[in-house]
Order: sequence, then C-alpha cells, then structure tokens
Amino acid sequence: MESSKEIINSTDETDDMSLSNNDTQRKPTTLTEHKRGSSGIKGLINNPYVFFTAVFASLGGVLFGYDQGVISGVQEMETFKSRFPMTSFENGFVVSILELGAWAGAWFVGYFADRIGRKHSIVLFSTVFILGSALQAGAQTINYLFGGRFVTGIALGGLSMLVPLYQSEIAPPEIRGSLVSLQQLAVTFGILISFWIDYGTSTISSEAQWKIPLALQIVIGLLLGVGIFFFPHSPRWLMSIGREEEAIRVLSKLRRLSSSDSLIIEEWREIKVIVEFDRRVQQQKYPEWINAGRMGNIKIFLSGYLELFRKGMYNRLFIACILQFFQQFVGVNALIYYAPKIFQSVGLTGSSVSLLATGVVGILNFVFTIPTVLYLDKFGRKPMLLVSSVGLTLSMLIVAVLSGIYEDDWPGHSAAGWAAVVFVYIFIINFAYAWGPIAWVIPSEIFPLRTRAKAMSISTSANWMCNFIIGLITPPMLVDIKFGTYIFFCVFCVLSLLFVFLFVPETKGKSLEEMDSIFGGQTASQDTALMSRVIEDIYNAPAPGEKVETHPTA
Repeated sequence: MESSKEIINSTDETDDMSLSNNDTQRKPTTLTEHKRGSSGIKGLINNPYVFFTAVFASLGGVLFGYDQGVISGVQEMETFKSRFPMTSFENGFVVSILELGAWAGAWFVGYFADRIGRKHSIVLFSTVFILGSALQAGAQTINYLFGGRFVTGIALGGLSMLVPLYQSEIAPPEIRGSLVSLQQLAVTFGILISFWIDYGTSTISSEAQWKIPLALQIVIGLLLGVGIFFFPHSPRWLMSIGREEEAIRVLSKLRRLSSSDSLIIEEWREIKVIVEFDRRVQQQKYPEWINAGRMGNIKIFLSGYLELFRKGMYNRLFIACILQFFQQFVGVNALIYYAPKIFQSVGLTGSSVSLLATGVVGILNFVFTIPTVLYLDKFGRKPMLLVSSVGLTLSMLIVAVLSGIYEDDWPGHSAAGWAAVVFVYIFIINFAYAWGPIAWVIPSEIFPLRTRAKAMSISTSANWMCNFIIGLITPPMLVDIKFGTYIFFCVFCVLSLLFVFLFVPETKGKSLEEMDSIFGGQTASQDTALMSRVIEDIYNAPAPGEKVETHPTA
C-alpha cells in the first residue's frame, strides 16, 4: 500500500532526470528526510512557543476535569442534599446528564472546527460553558440544575475534541504526543483542584458550600475564551481554507525559524500536498455538489462522515472509538464521580475522611500523568497501554476480592479497608500514565486532514456516551451488586489488554500525514496518479517567501 509519503518519495528518481533540464525545479522531499528535533523534555524546551500555546489551550482540559470532579464532593454536601433531595437514580443522572450533553456537543463540533476554525470554535464553546456553569451555580430547582449540567456538557464535548485537535496540528511530530498529553494532564489538574475546593468549602454552613465550587469554573472558562484570541490559528486549518501565506507565517512563529528556512518550506509543502490532494479528490468525487450552494456544502459535509467507513479509514475509526470505550469502561470515572461513596463502601467512615481520601485520588491522577507528557514520545503508545492494562486488572481484582470478603464487616477489618483504598490509588496511578492521555493522543494523530475533525467528533462522542452510561449505572451497581461492581470493571480491564495487544499499532514519531503507511488507504491507481500530479504542481511552484534562483540566458 502506498501512502502519500511513499508516493512523494517515489517521485525522486523521475525528478533527478528532470532537474538536468530545469535547474529551478525543486526535488520533492519530506520532513522525514530532515533531522527532526528532540522528543521529551528537551523537545519541549526547544519549542517554547508551541509548548506555551498548547499549555494555554489545555485550559479546556482543566474545565473538563473540574466539572467532572466537582460534582462528586458537591453531592455529599448537606446543603446541596437539602436543596436537591434525590433518589439514587437522580444522583446518577445529575452526574451523567453532563456526559449526555457532551455526547451531543461532540457530534456537531466537527462542523464548527472546519467552518470557523479550531481557535474560534474554542471561543464559541467556552462561551457555552460559561452559560452552563452559571445555570448550575444559580440553580434553585433540580430541573435548572439538570439544564445547567446539560449545557455545560455540550461545551465540554466540543472542547474535549477541539483542544487535542488544535494541539496536534500546531506540534512538530517529535513532541506531538507530549503536547496532546497535556490535555489529559490538564483534565487531572481540573479534577485535583475540584476535589480540594470541595473539601475546603465542605465546612461552610450556607448554600455557598456548593455554589462556590460550581461558580469558580466560570473564571477558567472566561480566561480560555478571551485568552485564545492571542494565539495563532492551526496552520493546517489555514491551509485548508486557502490562507497559505498566513499558514507559513504561523509555522515560522511556532517553529522559531525564518519563513524562508528549508524546514519551514518543507513542512508547508507537506501540509499543502495533503490539503490540495483532498480538495482535488472532493472535486472528482462530488463535481455536481461543488458549486451547488448551501445544499451542496451540506451534502459534501455529510459525505465526509461516510468517508470514515471506506477502506483505510474504518479501521482507524474502530481503534479510536474502542480506545475511548475502554478509557471509560475500565472504571476510572466511576471512581472519580463517586469516590466518596466508593471509599465509604470499602470501610472509610465520615464525610470528611472520604472527601480527604478523594483528594488524594486527585493528586495521584495529576502527578502520574506528568511522566506521560515528558516521555510518551520516547517510550511509545502501545507499550505504555499494555503495562497500564496489567496494572489496572490486578488492582481492580484485588479491590473486588477484598470487598467480596469484608464488605459486610468493614469496621472489624479496618486494615483490609485501607488495603482496598491503597489498591484504588494504584489503579488511579496506572490509569493516569497511559489510558488517561493516550486514549486522546491516538485518535488525534491517525486521521488525515480531510476527515480528522469529523472522525474526532465521532470518537469523542463515543467517549462521552460511555461516560454517560458509567455515570448512570454506577450508583445502582454499588447498591445492588456491591463488590460485583469491581468485578464488572475488572473484566473490561482484561479486555483492554487484549484489544491493545491485537489491534493497536505503534504511532510514535509518525507525522500526521504518514499514517496512511500504517493503516492503509490511497491504494487506487487514480489516487496514486492524482497525488503525483499534486506533488509535481506544488513542488514546482515557489512557496511564499522562498527565493528562486534564476539563470541568465546566453
């Protein structure tokens, strides 16, 4: 199977022959033919502007984590329970309705990401987040609370796709995994501060006890929505809408190199080849819709989703969605959403003690995501997922066994209760360094430009639907089947190990445009011929700002 990169390289021989006839013609090359920068800590230090831009965009992840984590402590506060008396089903629904909104938001965010750009879409969804947060903090009835949670979820569903997409498109390949992992680190940081803010306000006797934690997230949303205006657009998105000179200026700024530097020109050409190829494919496939106005654009947009089910694409979509499925069904968010209840179920008594133990979950989740940001592009995706799944399986199994033996008499077996708490912590550690960030990294890097936003909207919506199910079923499971809850999640931990081993390829260090060589696609002879023509056209034309040598005639 030939990828776009292989097609580019296959033109080398013919270009060598033609160079003798035209000295101004440029030989197609790729970034992989140049020396790439360092990965890990050194790579982040060498790309400070990219790093800072990605860190700021990760405020979307902070919002994601904060709103996920804050509800677990709020639900245990006396003033909240007094204002909103709930059944066990309603307790689950107030958590899971946010995920339902996020599922909906993730479906249509792809349209805005392509239409108004990644940056402006972040502004839009930050505004929606502020509205939903205000509804939550000001709710006086349970219906207003549900409504606020749903609106907030729409925003989080959009941001959870937009932020890793934006990060992956501004990052050079050698640190792309680390930068996209910042999203998950930011999520864990949001969870961490929400747990400790809940703990800090738990002693307040008025309704400020729960209103303050719910209102504080408005500040973060406002900071993200306003601050992102001062950062650049995605160069890949700029190229896709024809703003080519701006794209090369953004690349120059992100890489801290002159716009005439050969590496910048090569990266610009590499992006342009893929964008132009996709545009010509669209012209070939949908000629009757190209100039058909709004309805034509809608048909092309919907056909973009159908593209995800063709050869070379459906396997990517399958892997992306199943990774998101396992990220939820190994049980981590059951622990995060209902940590106080779970710690009570393994023998910890007193709301302050369970909230304190929950705060430790937040700390471990944050701290053990940091190594992934620093070393993911050194160790790779697949090995870390495999090791993590083994750790998740063993720790969840031990919690299930201890709960099955001692759940009817925790007060008489306090040592066993604390042992269960320790293995919950070990579970969180194993999740934090692998399944937490990597389940977001891989979907952000395996799809070509023409389908990336739509594909990520589907995989992200899969995450949120699974999240919704987990949030809804966990409280009844803890009541009805007790230790069987942990056995249920342990089964999925085992299945996650088998799935990664059998189906997930290693994508470390591959450029966003090189994934075809891993997953297949572009195998038809007409695609090969079209790509060759695109390469010839783009590499034989000067890039913006490129100096072209001229030779005097005799």
